[in-house]
Formats: sequence, structure tokens, C-alpha cells
Amino acid sequence: MMKKLIFVLTIISSTAFAGVTSWEDSPNNWENSEHNWDNTSNNWENSPNNWENNPNNWDSDRVIRDNDGNARGYAVPNSNGVINIYDLDGNREGYVR
Repeated sequence: MMKKLIFVLTIISSTAFAGVTSWEDSPNNWENSEHNWDNTSNNWENSPNNWENNPNNWDSDRVIRDNDGNARGYAVPNSNGVINIYDLDGNREGYVR
């Protein structure tokens, strides 16, 4: 009986752990949501008008450039570990954790 209980608890804990990982990456998680203030381009940190996100700022480590040096967008890390990816107009294209 004890071996059976340990096996069942192992399966449940493994499943729960797998769910936590997928929840952290899920767009349904508030930390990843485009409706969260930390992730919207209306927030100054994420705005295309912020000099750190401007393609004319060659010193910015946020601007995403292609192999020819053309700006394609920008990436902004926020306080909860999400890095938001925006196009040059400030439209959120996605995120990474």
C-alpha cells in the first residue's frame, strides 16, 4: 500500500510541477498578459517614444536589428521577468521568460 501511495504522489507532484512551468509561460498568466500595465506600450518603459526603444539610439541594447543593421523592433525587460517584444510602432508582438 505504501509503495502505491508514493507512486501516486510522485505522479501528482510531477504533473503539478509541469503545470507550474507551463502556467509561467502561458498568455493567460497575468504577468504575461498584454492587458497588464507592465506589458503595454502605454507604459513609458515600453513606449516607442522612449529613447531607449528608439531605432536611432545606436547605444540601446533594447533595439532588435537584422543582419544589415536595420531596426525591426525592440525588447523591454520588466520587473517580473518577462521580456516584451514590440514592433517599431509599439505593438506587442510577443514575450519571453
